[in-house]
Amino acid sequence: MKNLNYFFQSFFIYFLFLIFKILGLKLSSNLGGKIISFIGPFFRSKSRINSNLKIAFPDIKDKEMDKIINDMWNNYGKLFAEYIFMKNFRMSEKNKLVEIEGEEVIKKIKNSGKPVIFVSGHFSNFELMAMHIEKSGVKLATIYRPLNNYFINPFMEKIRKKYICKHQIKKGISGLKETLSLFKQGYSVALMIDQRVSEGIRCKFFEKDALTTSIPAQFIKRFNCDVVPVYIERLSGIRFKMTIFEPLRFEEKSNEKFITEELNLYLENLIKRRPGHWIWTHGRWK
Repeated sequence: MKNLNYFFQSFFIYFLFLIFKILGLKLSSNLGGKIISFIGPFFRSKSRINSNLKIAFPDIKDKEMDKIINDMWNNYGKLFAEYIFMKNFRMSEKNKLVEIEGEEVIKKIKNSGKPVIFVSGHFSNFELMAMHIEKSGVKLATIYRPLNNYFINPFMEKIRKKYICKHQIKKGISGLKETLSLFKQGYSVALMIDQRVSEGIRCKFFEKDALTTSIPAQFIKRFNCDVVPVYIERLSGIRFKMTIFEPLRFEEKSNEKFITEELNLYLENLIKRRPGHWIWTHGRWK
């Protein structure tokens, strides 16, 4: 039954990708937002979204919650449609589609020759962050979680490797070994720290314990490296602003839990900037 569901899902997605390719980037992004805004509320994740928002914002009003959810579905749809146009983003002129703030940070990293850990969350079109870090000349590897749907995953992996970041590392034990190997070769590592990971450690996230990846903390403790937060927001339509912040540094005596909770706190503040640009469908506090 699962195979059949995956097959029909993939058929529908490939059909939409074909339509999007005909329409072009701008129209497709807008259409994708409208499609998912319409069907999103019918997904089973509705109760989880409401629960997550109440954890993050205990005093949130219904009207404000509805706006955040509507914005999230709209952005989700735009992101979905934009996947088929990653080449357009990759080949676009500097600052035409993605305005970058903090380029001096990237220059320092390149000049130092020392790899760093880039951390972020599923904001806006999050794929553009790794793309533009690599595009700037930084040697980069990204850690990702493959899609459950194996009819779609090979196609998405091909897009990621060709246009987003050449070195794509699957999460897991073997992936961690590959990450260590590349890091020792001078490759910086980019990863999302906002999803629940079963092998993570329990840390506060919006004042509630959540299983969180400790990979950044492990690398900081082992290599005494910098961790660099990155954020992206949709300005309007298909234009974005990406911000690369100054590196965060921790005292040598800081343990993994302390470092991870500090990164969670940093992430919380980024989410609060524009909560409708974060993906609230994750089972973050399971």
